[in-house]
Amino acid sequence: MKFSEPLESQRLSFLLEMATSREAAMWKVYVPKNPTNQDTDISPAQRDEVVRWLTDLHRRLQLYPGTLSLGISTLDRFLAIVKARPKYLRCIAISCYFLAAKTTEEDERIPALRHLAKNSCCGCSPSEILRMERIVLDKLSWDLHTATPLDFLHIFHAMVLSSRSQISAIVPGMNPSQHVYLLTRQLHHCLADHTLLQFKGSTLALAMVTLELEKCCPDWFALTADLLKKLQMDSSQLIRCRELVARRLSPHQAPTPPNTVYIYQPPPPPAPRDPRSTSRPEGAPTRPRPLIRPGWKPASAKRKVEEMEVDEFYDGIKRLYNEDSAPEGGGRRPSSRPRAGGPTAVRGGIPPGYT
Repeated sequence: MKFSEPLESQRLSFLLEMATSREAAMWKVYVPKNPTNQDTDISPAQRDEVVRWLTDLHRRLQLYPGTLSLGISTLDRFLAIVKARPKYLRCIAISCYFLAAKTTEEDERIPALRHLAKNSCCGCSPSEILRMERIVLDKLSWDLHTATPLDFLHIFHAMVLSSRSQISAIVPGMNPSQHVYLLTRQLHHCLADHTLLQFKGSTLALAMVTLELEKCCPDWFALTADLLKKLQMDSSQLIRCRELVARRLSPHQAPTPPNTVYIYQPPPPPAPRDPRSTSRPEGAPTRPRPLIRPGWKPASAKRKVEEMEVDEFYDGIKRLYNEDSAPEGGGRRPSSRPRAGGPTAVRGGIPPGYT
């Protein structure tokens, strides 16, 4: 059933409030352990390895995405309060995953335990998995009802879509289901990185959604500010999480400096356009252009200028470098410039009036 706009917005706000309260009650700050003995302590690298193993198993079983997300969350909660040996790690992981499957999946989709133990190559028998299940449930007080990063990802994605009349305005060529699938794959990739456990699942989900908006939506910063207000989250935490997520998803991409501050500058209203005119009016928004990143190098002058909007391109470069009197055709020209009306990266402190 499709809700009307006010009712849908209220329902999403209610779901966000419920998920936030569950997260606040159960989430604990992740403290990396420096194992003193490889036989008695589980290292962060071993935790990441078993999460990647669960992700591969999940892809073969083709269960719901929520099953994997809940299984990883249950595993992390258990490891945070129990000191386990590495030789039991796969047994713990498969037990958490099997508990998650019985919690989220339909009865006919839950894999048989003996097939799960055999096909997963976990190295333990069905009876050992059942005994480990009981240990996990006892340590977690038989409460698996927690808010996972995937829950927040779905809520934030729906909130963004509710503020847009068409999905094509956000992601051209994708419907909502395809876009959520793409973000879910990225989230599962990030869950295998223990450095991101220092952030709440809500912060991780919001960082991924805003990074996606930055690539395809000109007013992404305004949408981010609105989501931050609804979540009542510290912007500094979001910026740090965005940097780590961007590095995780794009290892070869230069990260943003840690003292970067994003400032939103609203674009000027477009001038009225004559219906008989075919030219673009002055001040009208152009297609989104990438921001200039630290460590950026200008492109070669041999690039074909026919592929660019020459007048707008060169005028913007002269304004950027205060070279209004620079001769034409001299030196190299950068391949992009900051978009008018978009966020700009500022080094140093925050100017008065901004947060």
